[in-house]
Amino acid sequence: MEPLSTRPVVTELRLSAFAAHRGGAFPLGPVTLFAGPSGSGKSSVLRAYEALAALAAGAELAEVFPEPACCVPESARGDAQGRRGFRIGCTVSGPAGPVRLDLAVQAEPELRIAGERLTCGDRVLLSTALRDPGRGHVQAAWHTGGAAAVTRAPFPGELLGTALLPLRVAGRTDGQRQVLAAAEQMVVALRSVFPCDPQPSRMRAPVRPGDGRLLPGCDNLAAVLHRTRHECARRHARLTSMARAGCAGTVSGVGTEELADGLVRAVIDRSESEGADSGAGTPLGRLGDGELRFLAMALVLLTGPGVLSVDQAAEVPGALQSLTVVADGFDRCLDPGQAAGLAALAASICAEGHLRLVGAVSGDGAFARELEGVAVVDLCRDGTGREDTATTAGGVRRGP
Repeated sequence: MEPLSTRPVVTELRLSAFAAHRGGAFPLGPVTLFAGPSGSGKSSVLRAYEALAALAAGAELAEVFPEPACCVPESARGDAQGRRGFRIGCTVSGPAGPVRLDLAVQAEPELRIAGERLTCGDRVLLSTALRDPGRGHVQAAWHTGGAAAVTRAPFPGELLGTALLPLRVAGRTDGQRQVLAAAEQMVVALRSVFPCDPQPSRMRAPVRPGDGRLLPGCDNLAAVLHRTRHECARRHARLTSMARAGCAGTVSGVGTEELADGLVRAVIDRSESEGADSGAGTPLGRLGDGELRFLAMALVLLTGPGVLSVDQAAEVPGALQSLTVVADGFDRCLDPGQAAGLAALAASICAEGHLRLVGAVSGDGAFARELEGVAVVDLCRDGTGREDTATTAGGVRRGP
């Protein structure tokens, strides 16, 4: 296994002014669960993470923020031109050192990037600023370190500048190579995200085998089990063990059944002998919502990047990447025992370094607080990240 330091990972998420959060800075470990009642801002934290991931993968602002006004802090006042916006960012640790990205987005009157800054230590590697609101671009400046200390050029106002740097920087000088290393580290860490929210209502019907890559809603759970049950006996044995702990009754196996019409359905074997024909088992469609979500999340954690439907950086070896599962409602429909078992599995898997988990849980997350390797952030109790309603966001800054 590669040392963790060789894998770029997001180690901090910042919501400087985003939805209900102001001045939020959240350290992220191998497993980080955000807790709190409805309205505490858990989903907003995950939404900001997913937004940064999508932008790093090259998505346009309008695609990432279809309702940008909802991201602006409620108490934020516009400037003289009526402009309001929000600010988010993150830090990625890896071979290039801790690299920080800060992004200011103008949401009103029109959606566009107002400013971006990429830094490593005390050095600003990239900065962009909205100089002329009448134009569709921002002015970018990045570190060169050669005869000219800085290179300047216009960047599109709807794309993340950091993701564009590998296409713009030649890498001829030490300074340019530092810029490229930092940008690539940021992009690799951010784009390797699998948003997961199992939907039991979509998991009950038989499906076609397909390519065996698990979808974010786990609609094709049966197809993935059909592929993976023979690929790794140890991994499948762990899934069966999880099914025993999280499903009612006696469980001796988890498998699939091929139907006459070419479809497959997932089944749980409730026979007394291990390894009996799973075709005689109970279809997963008969299980409760909690059991289905439990099994789906366990499969996500046990399968990893090779099975999950995620677009990782193809130019970077898999051993040097770490996939982050983002799970809103991690414990939704689960009883405390199921939630604790799933969190313990996450801690065990994520300790190996190739997978990380950022999730939101209901209540105070008590089921996971005593687990080694799991950090629970209570947004209400800790008092971090929530907006101070007596303070305004003061509009959008023109630079990060």
